[in-house]
Amino acid sequence: MTAAPVGTFCLVLHTHLPWVAHAGAWPVGEEWLHQAFTGSWRRVFALLDRLAAEGARDVLTLGVTPVLAAMLDDPYCLRELHTWAGNWQLRAEEAAPRLPAQAGYEFRAATECLADLESRWLTGGLSSVLRPLVDSGVVELLGGPATHPFLPLLDRRVAAGALAIGLDDARLRLGRAPAGIWVPECGHAPGQEDLYAAAGVRRFLVDSPALDGDTAAARPVGSTDVLCFGRDLEVSYRVWSPKAGYPGAPDYRDFHTFDHASGFRPARVTGQHVPPEAKAPWEPDLAAAAVRRDAADFVAAVHGRLRDLADRDGRPGLVVAGFDTELFGHWWHEGPDWLAAVLRDLPAAGVRVSTLAGAAAAGHVGPPVALGPSSWGAGKDWQVWAGPAVADLTEAARGVQDRLLRTLDTHRGPARDPVLDQLAREALLALSSDWAFMVSHDSAAGYARDRAGAHAGRLHALADLLDAGDRPAAAVLADRLRIQDGPFGHLDARVF
Repeated sequence: MTAAPVGTFCLVLHTHLPWVAHAGAWPVGEEWLHQAFTGSWRRVFALLDRLAAEGARDVLTLGVTPVLAAMLDDPYCLRELHTWAGNWQLRAEEAAPRLPAQAGYEFRAATECLADLESRWLTGGLSSVLRPLVDSGVVELLGGPATHPFLPLLDRRVAAGALAIGLDDARLRLGRAPAGIWVPECGHAPGQEDLYAAAGVRRFLVDSPALDGDTAAARPVGSTDVLCFGRDLEVSYRVWSPKAGYPGAPDYRDFHTFDHASGFRPARVTGQHVPPEAKAPWEPDLAAAAVRRDAADFVAAVHGRLRDLADRDGRPGLVVAGFDTELFGHWWHEGPDWLAAVLRDLPAAGVRVSTLAGAAAAGHVGPPVALGPSSWGAGKDWQVWAGPAVADLTEAARGVQDRLLRTLDTHRGPARDPVLDQLAREALLALSSDWAFMVSHDSAAGYARDRAGAHAGRLHALADLLDAGDRPAAAVLADRLRIQDGPFGHLDARVF
């Protein structure tokens, strides 16, 4: 007789491309996209396929930012990924005389990636890979606003339009609109739950402090039936935190140390304060042992946390851990192997693995809660996106929203208008949360300001032409910008 599970564990992954997804043109020269796909996303999907073949269901909850879904369904983008993977294979051949072990590893990985691209991705894109996992119940899909804006700072009408476009995108690609969303940056403002309820959204994620640290059950928000799930920081921070986590262990591959001739990462972390030139070579066998050790530690931590919650509350509890998907494989090379071990070992340890939807159906729901302002950023408030360092971006964003709505109200007719569609697209790209994040963290701040300013400038240029009565020139400009921005053709400005 099998013992009852000690509680339920939900893993929530958020798939998002911050630096280049909103660049306004396909990032042919941007390594980030190619590395994230080949190192992380493709490998995580391959893992999910293997678990599905083993009969696993309700494995995890997966959010995909709609603009990234559009990119990974686009034939041009997929061809560029294929070219990059081919060059990866060539780089491995060139590096073989200097780095024989590393080059052999990279060649095999590139060959596997190319085969996967050619057999699945090139023929149908992300939608063809993701839809079977959603339809069979292996993953629960989370949607979200079209281009990852920080919702608390948006005009309610703009926020509702961005969310409608994002949910429509999932419906078009996968045949259904998600019932849950990953709110960008887990940003919440009181009353935002009403926006979700009106859009048909029934669940979303917040960070632990929004619930005063009590994340043992989902909670209806306000007077709605929309559930918020709290990310358990005690457990999540074992994997990744602002200061520590498993990927920093000595035997994992070091993300920051390059062999610049090949672009490969041949070193292991070795030590937190060891300079790149003094780091020891990466050894896959040592890294594999670290994976086993850290997976066992995580399973024990989840089991212990659930046991403590059960003792406290007299019923099985819930642990939700949430991360960016890119952690697993891009930032942390061994991350997908760690995921595989954890997702297989937790059930063997007496922990029920499920999705957010599965947790709610199993009864992990507590009393209603009134949520205050929160995010998962530094300070768990809005300072990253509305602090003094980004006051200019915040002010510009207000101007973008005001100009968008005034222009739509002035020039909108009953039929769909490609000029207004492009106007709305530029507004949503300008309002991405990533620009303020990068400035606040002084991470490519100039790039972020340039991108935000470029999209805002395009919006104002289109609006100026419309206000001047020069619709032919506005149409020419909109066509040119649409080509630069790439596919998101179903974006209909009439939703605002």
